[in-house]
Amino acid sequence: MIDARATSRWYFAVTMGRKAGHLALGIGKAAGATVTLIPEEFGQKKIQLSQLSDVLVGAIVKRLSQNRPDGVAILAEGLAEFLDQEALADLGGIEYDEHGHVRLAELDIGQVLKKTVTDDLKKHGIKETIVSKNIGYELRCADPIPFDMEYSRDLGYCAAQYLLDGGTAAMVSFDNGRFTPMPFKDLIDPTTGRTRVRMVDVQSEYYKIAREYMVRLEKADLESKEKLEKYAETLHLSPEECRSKFSSLSDLFI
Repeated sequence: MIDARATSRWYFAVTMGRKAGHLALGIGKAAGATVTLIPEEFGQKKIQLSQLSDVLVGAIVKRLSQNRPDGVAILAEGLAEFLDQEALADLGGIEYDEHGHVRLAELDIGQVLKKTVTDDLKKHGIKETIVSKNIGYELRCADPIPFDMEYSRDLGYCAAQYLLDGGTAAMVSFDNGRFTPMPFKDLIDPTTGRTRVRMVDVQSEYYKIAREYMVRLEKADLESKEKLEKYAETLHLSPEECRSKFSSLSDLFI
C-alpha cells in the first residue's frame, strides 16, 4: 500500500486460493487494499475476462476522479479456474495436474489483467503504471504471529486430548471459544469423495463490510449524475457512454 502511494502506481497482487476467496478477502481487509476480487461474487459460474477487467478499470477510474492515481487490487488465483475457455486460451498454454485441475501457478492472471486493463485505459488516454505481483508460497514461509502460535497450540492440545479420550476420525476446531470435533464424514462430499469447500458467503456481514471499504464502481455511483459526470470526464466519454461501458457490472452490485 505504501509502495503504491509513494510511486503513484497500481499493484495487482495475486493470492493463493483455488476455489474459495477467504485468503484474498482476509488479506484485502487486513491490509486495507483498494479492491479485492474473489470467485464467489461471480456465483461460481464462468467468468468473462472482460468482467474482471471492467471491475479493475472502474476502481482505477473512481480513484482517479478522487485525485488518487494509486491503489492495490487483491486477486484470488481461483478466479482463473472460473474463466471461460476462450479467456483461458488468452492466457496461453494451459497445464493440468494429475487430478485434472488447471495448474493455477502456471496461469499468470495478474499479468493478463495488467495488459487488458492497461490497454483499456490507453484507449481513453489514461496512462497508468500497473505492477503484477504473485504473493503465493512466500505467505506460507512468513513467521507466525502471536495469534497463530496460540491458535495452533490450542488446536494441538485439543487434538491430542481428543485422541487420548478415545476419539478418532475428526478435525478439531473452535466454535465460540469452545473445542469442537468435526467428524471427517461430515466434511466429505459423498458424491465426489472429497472434502467440501467452504465458500465465502457474499451475503454475510463479513463480506459486506469488506465491500464497504473497497473503492469500486457501485450502482449508486452510476446513478449519481455528479459522480457519473466525473467518471465520464476521466474517461473522455459522455455520461451515457460511461454508464454503458460499465453495464456489465450490474450483476456484481450487492
